[in-house]
Amino acid sequence: MTDIISSKKNAVEIVKTLRQVGFKAFIVGGAVRDMVMGKEPKDYDIATNAAPEEIERLFEHVYPVGAHFGVSVVRLGENLYEVAQFRKDGVYRDGRRPVSVEPAEECEDVKRRDFTINALIWDPVDDRIIDHVGGIEDIHNRIIRSVGDPVKRFGEDHLRMLRAVRFAARFGFSVEPGVMDAIRRNASLIFTVSCERIGDEICKMFTGPNPERALSLLDESGLLGEVLPEVSALKGVMQPPEYHPEGDVFEHTLLMLKMFGGGTTARAFGILFHDIGKPATFEMTDRARFNRHDEVGAEIAVRILKRLRFENAVISRVHDLVRKHMQFMNAPAMKRSTFRRFIGQPEFEDMLELYRLDILASHGKLDTYSLILEKIASERANNKTLDLPERLVSGDDLVALGLESGPLFKTILEEVMDAQLEGRINTRNEALEFLKGHFSRQVRKIPEQKSTAPDQPAPRDV
Repeated sequence: MTDIISSKKNAVEIVKTLRQVGFKAFIVGGAVRDMVMGKEPKDYDIATNAAPEEIERLFEHVYPVGAHFGVSVVRLGENLYEVAQFRKDGVYRDGRRPVSVEPAEECEDVKRRDFTINALIWDPVDDRIIDHVGGIEDIHNRIIRSVGDPVKRFGEDHLRMLRAVRFAARFGFSVEPGVMDAIRRNASLIFTVSCERIGDEICKMFTGPNPERALSLLDESGLLGEVLPEVSALKGVMQPPEYHPEGDVFEHTLLMLKMFGGGTTARAFGILFHDIGKPATFEMTDRARFNRHDEVGAEIAVRILKRLRFENAVISRVHDLVRKHMQFMNAPAMKRSTFRRFIGQPEFEDMLELYRLDILASHGKLDTYSLILEKIASERANNKTLDLPERLVSGDDLVALGLESGPLFKTILEEVMDAQLEGRINTRNEALEFLKGHFSRQVRKIPEQKSTAPDQPAPRDV
């Protein structure tokens, strides 16, 4: 809370400094929208008629990040503030930025913004909100409306189509019919925008509030088939009603997103993509079946996230969540060492929550989930932690015992770890004794696996 108060105080100080030397200056954009909605803004942007060179003269720490567009960044304390000169945009030719800009008054500056709710101005000196576009009324009516002609606004920056969906989902607003129609007519233009920018908007949608609303609006607007065609393909893929009374795979995914209470980026996209392999693996035998949809889906998820330029760490985590989401059905029958390995995975918390939501969005029977929780509680009581312990022995110990390095190492070390996880050994000395006995048994099996001459020396018994 202190950081938020400091951020606001510094933004007001920038405005006052500019006003004291004769410039106009206001706080604009999302911060004002949030204030009207009773939310505490996290970021503050300032608009002024002062040119970037004036900003550099007035403030000590200034970074001219977009001088061509009249944009500077001012640092006060630990916070950064975008300070932009009032401007009027020239012609847009690439669906992203104007070819030129020129200084203007605040009324013209407001008219170039995307949506009315983002085009409000706050004068902190007189403590009044200036609304040239009806943004306050649209906030009260809970509607996303463009500033002026939506076709023109989307033609200026095609990413605004995704932003309309994101804001509507985030705030639980409707999209004005003219805006929705303009999106439908221009949805195919979205990939004139860079994949990084698209991926960023998609990430904000599904990690923010109401991700199921975002998915529905993407579908309704025609954007889903453009940016996530693999998710659009889930529609109409029917599932066995005895397991999925909720309907097709798309409806199932919507329900999971609706119950998703927030979490990591990997968890959000693990939910969105967990059944992404079902259309490709659908087979009707005695009933609808989707053999290997987890494995196929994991590879599809990787392709999507790479296409949208997600970070490798997120891609890897989502891959594992999708690939492993069917493993829970085997958990009750797992031997203790296997179960310990299962729950000791770094992504297990996300896996478990995905599994819970998967059940609740289908047949709703939580018996296996409850049993898993009981087993986890038991392990936690016995071991204080669910993390896998450090190995008591290593490959060096095998070499010291006379075994030549090879494929057998992995098998032996895993069996030692099994014994450790099951509580049969607890110390390094116990592990070494176990290793000697285990190694002896393994060596005796080798002659049986090879054609060994009668006079060949027997392997050493350690």
